[in-house]
Order: sequence, then structure tokens, then C-alpha cells
Amino acid sequence: MSTPLFPALESPSGQVALTFGDRRLTYAELARAADTLAAGIADAGRVAVWAAPTLETAVAVVAALRAGVAAVPLNPRSGAKELEHILTDSAPSLVLAAPGDELPSALGDLVRVDVEVRPAAAVPGPAAEPGPGDPALIVYTSGTTGPPKGAVLPRRAIATTLDALADAWRWTGGDVLVHGLPLFHVHGLVLGVLGPLRRGGALRHLGKFSTEGVARELETGATMLFGVPTMYHRVAQVLDGEPELAKALGRARLLVSGSAALPVHDHERITAATGRRVVERYGMTETLMNTSVRADGEPRAGTVGVPLPGVELRLVEEDGSPIDGWDGESVGEIQVRGPHLFSGYLNRPDATEAAFTADGWFRTGDMAVREADGYVRIVGRKATDLIKSGGYKIGAGEIENALLEHPGVREAAVTGEPDADLGERIVAWVVAEDPGSPPSERELADHVAGRLAPHKRPRVVRHLAALPRNDMGKVMKRALPEPNRGTDAPQNR
Repeated sequence: MSTPLFPALESPSGQVALTFGDRRLTYAELARAADTLAAGIADAGRVAVWAAPTLETAVAVVAALRAGVAAVPLNPRSGAKELEHILTDSAPSLVLAAPGDELPSALGDLVRVDVEVRPAAAVPGPAAEPGPGDPALIVYTSGTTGPPKGAVLPRRAIATTLDALADAWRWTGGDVLVHGLPLFHVHGLVLGVLGPLRRGGALRHLGKFSTEGVARELETGATMLFGVPTMYHRVAQVLDGEPELAKALGRARLLVSGSAALPVHDHERITAATGRRVVERYGMTETLMNTSVRADGEPRAGTVGVPLPGVELRLVEEDGSPIDGWDGESVGEIQVRGPHLFSGYLNRPDATEAAFTADGWFRTGDMAVREADGYVRIVGRKATDLIKSGGYKIGAGEIENALLEHPGVREAAVTGEPDADLGERIVAWVVAEDPGSPPSERELADHVAGRLAPHKRPRVVRHLAALPRNDMGKVMKRALPEPNRGTDAPQNR
């Protein structure tokens, strides 16, 4: 018999499970609401969930999982074309939404079911737990190289990842998590909602991230904070002037950052003000979580820790041959294998086959080095962040971190562009702290060369008012302007 995803819902108590603003549900109330909804969608096949940051979204996803029905979270900020693609590809039979949600016309042909969070009567729970290989969620990738692909996440992958994180982070039912992450993606939904529920703990969702909200919740019993680098950057910027925030963060048992690399200078500013270090982890839609700094390990800035229990991880050369040894210098693509992986891309057997090696390793497309003690340090994406310059393989991530240590740099992204002599030259895209007096190209080149190595210095600097980012705060390098279409020209050397 399969183990339930949420043991705390089998004999639910009066303990608070979910809090969204001034609205909350105990485990008993959540079980009643989810099981009532589950009984009505048990034969739906596949359901879409309008994944606004609300209590209804959490109830809808739990109900789908209790019913054994695959849920497709929809980003409320998606454009019409993207929504139409996802709906055509996933073919849900209905959409679950909060009663007051206004849905776009792309959803007009779907049967709508309003999610009631406080049903009047209790209903029997699910008759049998679905199998571990059954689909739980279909989460669509960001679509940076084409239309978004639906990653089919089985129940086994969710349970495996959440249990591995519980081991790494000493996560228990006594923990209270606070975050303001969106609920249409793995970070906010799987880790941030299903994680506390699997442990029998509690979630307090901020609705929208704010440093005031973080301070309030950590001052009143929250023990863990999840965020993305843009959130922690906002925290780091105001800590000097907000001693109560620094004090609250210092009380947290665990501060976790994910979805992109947290710049080293933000790590250092937060640690200096709070005495606490931010833990980083590494995952993808297709793999859920692969590595993390452990709660009892060294929270080393610039790394994403070690492989989680059950995760096999290796680095490979361009020809696919494994890199032997951990020297902290050899750059290779991360490949992973284990029960935490997705089942495949919906309706895309070609893409699924291309994503795996013959012996079952998933090609992440992320480039990294591995330290002698096993810690993984990601240097960028193979497609956009691996720069081959002057015979060297260079990761954009470490150059970006070095640039961000310069006091005149607010934001930075690094790319490569063709160069007749070097093969590729390193280009830095910089948002200056003072747009009226930005740091010079020579100044930034010397700054990077002094911290890393001369061959890693940028050869070109382009200044922007802001970097293009997606909903998770990741820089969209493919959206950076072409040099001959409105980008500032390189500064004179």
C-alpha cells in the first residue's frame, strides 16, 4: 500500500496548517475542504489550477492530489498565447479557481469549479492512495528555447524531494515556514506549500513579499524563510536601517534561497547584520531538488551544497565522458539520476528522449565545478552562460558575482559574443548604482581580473537601466538587447 503524501491529513488535528494574510485553515479544516473538492473532481482526469497566491490555490492542489488527479498550475501573469499553448497541450477538463477570481478568455471554454475553503459538512477521505508513479503535477517550463514544455512530476518525485530536504534541513512538524513566492512553480508550490504539509508543520504565506511581512512573521513564531535572490537583495539593502528586521532574521532557524544564485555580496551583508547565513539549494522543474547546503553543514557562499539523499550527481565533459575527481576548477555539465526525477515531457517523447542519456542520467544543461569536499558550485547554463574564450571554459556566474562586489554595480549579467581572436569575448551588462557616474570598462575589467583571473575579465561593458527578469527573478539573457539595437556602445578602453 502506498504511503500518503500528507500523513497529517489522515487523522487531522486542530493545528493551524495554512495561513494567507488573515485567513487560515487548521489541518481538520483543510482535510474537510480538500476532500469535499476531491470528491467532485475524482473523475476529471486532469485539472488546471488558477495558481494565484491564495488559500484556494493550496486547497485546490491538495484536493487534486488527494483525488489522484494531475494538476496543472497556471501562472496568472501568463500571456494569452502561452496560456493557450499550455491548455491545448495539457487538455484539462476543468479549471479550479477562487470564487472571486476573474479568469482570462483563454479559459472561457473550460468548466469552472469554484474552490470553497470552508464546506459545511465533512466527507469521507479518499478510498485509496494513488501509486507512486502516478502523475501529481504537470508544471510547465519557462520556454526560453521554444514553447513551454509540461514536465510530468510523479508522486514519488514529490515525496522523495520533500523527504530528502527534511533530512538535509532537519525540517519537522514543529517548523513554521514563511514565504511570499508564487504558487505556479516548484519553489513556491512544491517546497513552499506541500513541504510544510508533508511534515505536518505550518505555512504562512505573505501574499506579496515584503520585508515588513518577513519581520512580522519571524517575530511571531515562524522558523524558516524561503526566498529568491531578488527578495534577499531587498532584505540586504534595508538591513542597516531596519534593526528589527535584522533581529527577526537572526531568530530564524533556517534562511533558504533558491531559483537562481544568490550573489556573494548579499550573503555577506545579511550575515554581517544578522549573524545568520543563507542556505542555497539547487533544483529544476524536471528534477525537483538535487543538492543543498545542509543545516548541519557549512553554508558556504557561492555554492549549492552537496547532493541530497537518493540523488546521484556527476559532471561530464562536452563529449559526455564523466569528469574524474573534484578539483574545484574543472567545469562540466551536471547530470543527475534518481527517484526525484520527472517522468517525461507531456506529449513530447522526442524531447524526453533527448533529455536523458542511454543509462538514465538527466542532462540538466547547468555547468558547475565540484570542490574537493563534494560541494557543488554552479557557474551557469550551458546554452547561455558557458563562454569559451582564449581556450578557456568560463562560467558567467562567477564573473557576475565578482562584478556585484564592486560598489558601483547594482545588477550584473555576463554573456559571450563572437570574437575573431578569442572565439568569444566576455560581455558585462551592468546596472550602475549611480547611472550618472557608472564605473568604467577598465575599472570593472581590473576589478574582475584581481578577484578571479585575467582571462575572466570582461572585454566589453554595456550599461542598462534594468536587467530583464522573469517572475522568479531570474535574468532572461535571451531578452538582452542586441548590440546594434538600442544597447549602449562599449566604453573606450
